[in-house]
Amino acid sequence: MNAPGPGARLVLVLIRFYQWFISPQLGSNCRFNPTCSAYAMTAVRRHGAIRGGWLAFRRVLRCHPFSRGGHDPVPDSHDHRKCK
Repeated sequence: MNAPGPGARLVLVLIRFYQWFISPQLGSNCRFNPTCSAYAMTAVRRHGAIRGGWLAFRRVLRCHPFSRGGHDPVPDSHDHRKCK
């Protein structure tokens, strides 16, 4: 795995800020495993700022009261059919 680029590093810092300062105020509400912020961190590290951000955005949209949730890992880099 390559080191994240400058855009990915910025996104990772923003996610970490959310995890440390905002998430504790909201409580544990995520319906998925891993949590949406942990999913976003992994997605950005694995796929970069643009594709990882897109995957994280789609995941947050799926996190609502009518979602079943459950285990939803980040797709591998070579599994492009899940990234579209």
